Amino acid sequence: MYRQTISRLVKLLPQGRMTLSTTARVMASGDTGAPRAGGSRADDSFSSREKSNENLGIKIREREKLNELRNKISEQHEHLNRLEEHL
Repeated sequence: MYRQTISRLVKLLPQGRMTLSTTARVMASGDTGAPRAGGSRADDSFSSREKSNENLGIKIREREKLNELRNKISEQHEHLNRLEEHL
């Protein structure tokens, strides 16, 4: 049943008119998109705000990692103290 339905649908497709045309995207390494209006050194309010938001996010993640490391170090110190008391 499926074979008959599919074969009918395939026959109805306009095979002669279907062409596949593709173009490859060509970008050099490091290209990220369209250039800025004022050149590569142009700083507008959006780019500076975006940069500050990224920096803030990075600082928050680094602070969290540092706190985790400090907690691990304190746990290790406590563990070492317990081992010394046991000996």
